[in-house]
Amino acid sequence: MVYSRILVIDDDVDDQEIFVTALERAAPATECHTFCSGVDALKKLSSGALVTDIIFLDLNMPVMSGQEFLAEIKRHEALAEIPVIVLSTSAHPPTILQAKALGAADFITKPDKFNDLVDILKRIIH
Repeated sequence: MVYSRILVIDDDVDDQEIFVTALERAAPATECHTFCSGVDALKKLSSGALVTDIIFLDLNMPVMSGQEFLAEIKRHEALAEIPVIVLSTSAHPPTILQAKALGAADFITKPDKFNDLVDILKRIIH
């Protein structure tokens, strides 16, 4: 499946900027929205004000963690089918298992190299 509407939820603005820049290189025709808070993203999604094909989600965030966001989005019938890919600094196996148990479609440890992120996004988006 080709994804054209992307949502990124990450409380680190620098990480958001890196993601968006990598996405522009990997898939220039995509539309990308960013949120620093799972709460804000969930409100927009639930209200229908934002429609997305796929969500990239950080786990370690204040107010609502990535795990809490995953659990909450899977409770909403209209949103439950949106694939959520965790993009985290963690590579801890129990964290990965927990994310997948909560409904994450995939779990990717944030790469150290920008070009590696571009390659990952090319593989996922196309």
